[in-house]
Amino acid sequence: MVLGAGVWVLPDLPAVLPALSRVDELVERAEGELLRIRATGYDAPDAATLNRMYGDARRDEWTEFLAECDKYLAELDKEHAKSKYTLAELEEEDQSLERLRRWYRDIRGRDLLDPRGPEEADTKLKECMASFDSYADAVYRTLGSPTNQ
Repeated sequence: MVLGAGVWVLPDLPAVLPALSRVDELVERAEGELLRIRATGYDAPDAATLNRMYGDARRDEWTEFLAECDKYLAELDKEHAKSKYTLAELEEEDQSLERLRRWYRDIRGRDLLDPRGPEEADTKLKECMASFDSYADAVYRTLGSPTNQ
């Protein structure tokens, strides 16, 4: 039997049960078929491999998240350098920051084997928020100055 694109592997933890219940509901509503299988690995090394693969996938997600945060910070630096202080740009940067926040929450929700997540991601997201606040302050100062009225 070939297992295809709809195959997911999740750790056997109580935190996963609400997600499985939600999947059950969605599959039932779509009149699909769901098969849940408890897999522990054929032996101890296989079980360790499953855990490692799950952890590797989370680390890959965190790495990508950190790279996107760096891009966001570079974008804000570029806008500061050009003094591009417009409400349209502020709205765009706010949407980008909100996307980063959602992504962070999503990864934290999947990082079940190490729920602390990497401290670097916490720090980087806070840096993004602080940089956005600084940019927003500059936009409001610029738009509120007498030369712009």
